Amino acid sequence: MRTILIMGPGGSGRTTLAAATAVTAARAGTRTLVLSADRTDTLGAALGIGTGPTPVEAAPRLTAWRPDPAQDFRKDLTALQDRASSALDLLGAARLDPEELTPLPGAEELALLRALRDAALSESYDLLVVDLPPTPQALALLALPEELRRYLRRLLPPERQAARALRPVLGRLAGVPMPAEWLYETAGRWDLELAAVEAVVADRDTVVRLVAEPGPAGADAVRGAGLGLALRGLRTDVVVANRVLPEASPDTWLAGPVAQQRKTLEEWREAYDVRTVAHLGHDPRGTDDLTALAAPGAEPTGAPAEWPVTDRLGEDGVLVWHIPLPGAIREELDLVRRGDELVVTAGRFRRIVPLPSALRRCTVDGAALREGELRIRFAPDPKLWPKAR
Repeated sequence: MRTILIMGPGGSGRTTLAAATAVTAARAGTRTLVLSADRTDTLGAALGIGTGPTPVEAAPRLTAWRPDPAQDFRKDLTALQDRASSALDLLGAARLDPEELTPLPGAEELALLRALRDAALSESYDLLVVDLPPTPQALALLALPEELRRYLRRLLPPERQAARALRPVLGRLAGVPMPAEWLYETAGRWDLELAAVEAVVADRDTVVRLVAEPGPAGADAVRGAGLGLALRGLRTDVVVANRVLPEASPDTWLAGPVAQQRKTLEEWREAYDVRTVAHLGHDPRGTDDLTALAAPGAEPTGAPAEWPVTDRLGEDGVLVWHIPLPGAIREELDLVRRGDELVVTAGRFRRIVPLPSALRRCTVDGAALREGELRIRFAPDPKLWPKAR
């Protein structure tokens, strides 16, 4: 199954373009599911049909689904209380009833990730179109599975489970209770679920589609999103320039906005495959309006994003790790080596990535930013590098 993640700043028409993309694909004969996490039914307003926690058929071969975060939150917390019942009883804690539970901040994003995983595993669709939250929240959402899995591995290392038979003895010797079995089981289940979501996001058939209005604000949004996505190793297939005004117009007051849009479009075309969607003069409503937008459907999948390591041992005595970071600024870059991990900071974005196996036996020898690519040099550590015979 292919996945298109629709991302853009608030007010850019992101949800409408997600619906239009899904309509285009469905009319081409592709079994399509469009997902949204908005609390208000902006997806249903665009499609002309109400959407909610139960998937509905919006058009032939097109299904729309807006998961209910409150329902998932109640179910998860109730299950957690059941599993921790002995500890809660020991503390004298009163359980919360499902009726009094309200979703916490972030519940919408978690519900969307779960729906993304379930849709991918269902094998009922050929294409999944996901209406992500506005850009800053979307970038944090896409980073969430990888970061949560890292936290789980640090707090509850899987290798500790090998000592489960010794845990009661160790607890008596140490004089403190050891983590309960259900805690490791819960962590293992969460890790499995997060891994499934991470696999969908990182799949070679998953792409991100940026939506923005051509102009100064849209240019800033695309620039920031491009850097954040590159640091996550995610691919952008096209940039959709939304609400593009007509070049030839009798209204002279449009000359300024049209010139501004033209300038931004020229800049975008230097770095991206750009598709324009005309301004209809009104908010699109229903599948006929969405079809009139002529939004791009599922495009051919390009090459996956790669961070290659090149061997320059013979010439310079180093290995070079190439990390594409278009739009990065040298003064806003920071690198920290932490054991077998590298902490990369680019502007307001940060990612902790494991080093490729060959680089773990090296020391950092320097780094440079060239033509939108971060090149980090690693010199073999004589204490760890295999000696030539």
